[in-house]
Amino acid sequence: MQNQLVRILVVLFVLFFWSCSNQIDLVQETSPDGKIRVEVFTNNYQKPGYKVFYKDDVIIDSSFIGFDFKDIPSIDKNISIVNFEKLKFVEDWETVWGDRKIVSNIYNQLKINFEETEAPNRKFSMIFRIYDDGLGFRFDFQQIDNVNQLVIMDEKTEFKLTGDHLVWWTPGDWDIYEHLYNTTRLSKIDALKFRNHENLAQTYIPYNAVNTPVTMKTDNNIYLSFHEADLKNYSGMTLKIDTTNFLLTSELVGSPDESKVKLERSSFVTPWRTIQISETSGGLIESDLIINLNEPNKLEDVSWIKPMKYVGIWWEMHLGKSTWDMQSGRHGATTENAKKHIDFAAENNIHAVLVEGWNTGWERWIGFEDREGVFDFVTPYPDYNLDEVINYADSKGVEIIMHHETSAAVRTYEQQLDTAFALCKKLGINGVKTGYVGKIIPKGEYHHGQFMINHYRKVLETAAKYQIMVNAHEPIKDTGERRTFPNMISREGLRGQEFNAWSNDGGNPPEHLPIVAFTRMLAGPIDYTPGIFDIKFDKYKKENQVNTTLAHQLALYVVISSPIQMAADLLENYEGNDAFQFISDVPVNWEYTKVLNGEIGDFVTIVRKDRNSNNWFLGSITDENPRELNINLDFLDKGKNFTAVIYKDADNAHWNDNPTEYKIEKLNVTSEDKINLKLAAGGGTAISFFVE
Repeated sequence: MQNQLVRILVVLFVLFFWSCSNQIDLVQETSPDGKIRVEVFTNNYQKPGYKVFYKDDVIIDSSFIGFDFKDIPSIDKNISIVNFEKLKFVEDWETVWGDRKIVSNIYNQLKINFEETEAPNRKFSMIFRIYDDGLGFRFDFQQIDNVNQLVIMDEKTEFKLTGDHLVWWTPGDWDIYEHLYNTTRLSKIDALKFRNHENLAQTYIPYNAVNTPVTMKTDNNIYLSFHEADLKNYSGMTLKIDTTNFLLTSELVGSPDESKVKLERSSFVTPWRTIQISETSGGLIESDLIINLNEPNKLEDVSWIKPMKYVGIWWEMHLGKSTWDMQSGRHGATTENAKKHIDFAAENNIHAVLVEGWNTGWERWIGFEDREGVFDFVTPYPDYNLDEVINYADSKGVEIIMHHETSAAVRTYEQQLDTAFALCKKLGINGVKTGYVGKIIPKGEYHHGQFMINHYRKVLETAAKYQIMVNAHEPIKDTGERRTFPNMISREGLRGQEFNAWSNDGGNPPEHLPIVAFTRMLAGPIDYTPGIFDIKFDKYKKENQVNTTLAHQLALYVVISSPIQMAADLLENYEGNDAFQFISDVPVNWEYTKVLNGEIGDFVTIVRKDRNSNNWFLGSITDENPRELNINLDFLDKGKNFTAVIYKDADNAHWNDNPTEYKIEKLNVTSEDKINLKLAAGGGTAISFFVE
């Protein structure tokens, strides 16, 4: 197994027993470095709750917990602490791919065992894992009632903030994550005003709530981010906002019958509720909290999991150059076009080609109420010879990424999963991009509810059986399952690059990615599809554009984490452009990652070391404001000489006025040197450090 321990596992287990006659009102535990402290208590009304301290200052004030069930009493009061257990855990584990090769998993665990003080005396536990960079807690319920099916109507987990923090948030949409981020004080959050956004294929915002990860900054300059980990057989969590009392409360995504979670037995374990805590914004990005809270790798053979760069037949549809369907007469997924992309990939150190619109059914894929059976995932259009394309790609040493757009007709896809993945296996395809555009069928289910969470997991596990990597679009949010199933290679789950091609709200603003790096990216890898060189694309969409410079687009290959990265633009915009060399050179799998500087929504600079060489790569991006940043190169290997190839904004570059002007410079540097980065408005810098 690839995921072996690389350091001796050290476990110290301490168990404290208390009799029921010795009442316990409060239990506490700290992080390994002692900076974070958690107190768990029951108050005078026997309501269970917790508090979190950072350096002895309250960071999460008294917050209470509870669950409402269908047909049986709630669990939220008349509860006592029976006993507790403590455990110290230390390990290093090796990733199959990711931001760093070795991840340290070091925490102190506190397990509180509760029992109702009145009949039926139900029991449950609350388990905390406290790290130096934050904490996670989950609920473990034993047999709580004699029922065949347990139905959770509400989970009432609170996060009581200590002030009116500055928040970077998107509305708590049950059906899509493709909203722009807002920057407001918590008291000013108004998610309901984003209902019925005309640029979204589906949306449902029932409460003034936010989606996670949601990131905050306190007036004492402490950074917090709230999310969840190990989400399975449960509903996704949004956080309902009490703008007056500065309180967040879990609000699970519902089902047609208004229930939140249905379980076949009355014992269950919830996902981890997570709080990342850092004195720097970059500390949030460097945290491994979410992935550590998932189970170890379950796949014995991971040799087929291959991080890669790819080009594809995709952006041209968003520009209107071609279409997904054949009926239009401008079909993009032709044999000839696929071969053209394969040739380009083979010549430019690009590993794979994505072909969208290859299979029949696109004439009825969206906008129709009845979408069941539209796609069969095995039948190509007549002008796309699947076998010929595969054979040609093989001859060039290029992979093909299969595309499965389900049009959110989930039952149709599940019925054909084995057939579709068996075809991929037969053809030697080990990567699939899935899509779920539109309202979920069956009607009344939502993309982020339990029904779909179980579907996404089924797809992932079935894909693993056929040795296929999954890149999910219109997905459920990442909660770290890539540790357990490393074939969960990437996903969308944010407002992506394609909005720049056709949205009527001005596209993604220059601040978009400097926010995303500290919010959505904390959950996991992002298939953002960077690398647009024709910023204005006047030939196809004069009313639209990308709101960054070209150098900013290059820097995204380092800033945005993903083990698959697309060179998304039309091939003709790359040909003859020497800036493409950076895309050809930059790897997608990393030995080590470090955030050099940054402020949420303003700018960020990240460096990463290639997992397969001693080369380093830097990406730095800014919002609509130009910046100068002094970078110390002490992250480079000491005693080695490097050639720095710098792709930067030209002096007259500007995201709107002059976005495509850039310069390429070369310097000889060592770890003793410094570099000054001059970022244009909406600009960026990308640097390759090649060891000599």
